[in-house]
Amino acid sequence: MATHDAATRYQGSNRATARLALWTLAWTATLAAARLGPELLWDGQASPAASWVAVGANVLVGAAWIVSFARYLRALDDLWRKITQDSLAVALGVGWVAGFAYIAADAAGLIARDLDIALFPVLLGAVYIVAVAVGWIRYR
Repeated sequence: MATHDAATRYQGSNRATARLALWTLAWTATLAAARLGPELLWDGQASPAASWVAVGANVLVGAAWIVSFARYLRALDDLWRKITQDSLAVALGVGWVAGFAYIAADAAGLIARDLDIALFPVLLGAVYIVAVAVGWIRYR
C-alpha cells in the first residue's frame, strides 16, 4: 500500500511538472507575441488594440502560470519543496537588493549608461538555478 501511495504522489508531481512546463511555454509565447508582435506581426502604431490584446493575453496566461506554479509546489515532496522555496527566497532577496541598489546608484548619478531591463530576469533565473543546485547538493 505504501508503494502505491508513493507512486501516486510521484505521478501527481510529474503531472504538475508537465503542466507547469506547458504554462511556462504558453506564457513565453504570449510574451514574445506581446513584445515582438507590434514590430513583426502587426503595425503597433496603426493598431494599438492588437498590442493591448497581446499584453492582456500575456497577463492572463501569466496568472494561470502562477496558479500552476503554486500547484507544482504543493505536488512536490517535502525536501524538493524546501529546496525550491529556499531558492525562491534567495532569488527574491537578490532581486530586491540588486534592484534597489541599482535604483539608488542611478539616482546618485553613479550609473553611466542604462542597463537593459531584460538582464534582470536573467539575473534572477541564474540565481534561482544556482540556489537549486546548491540546495540539491546540500541535502543529498
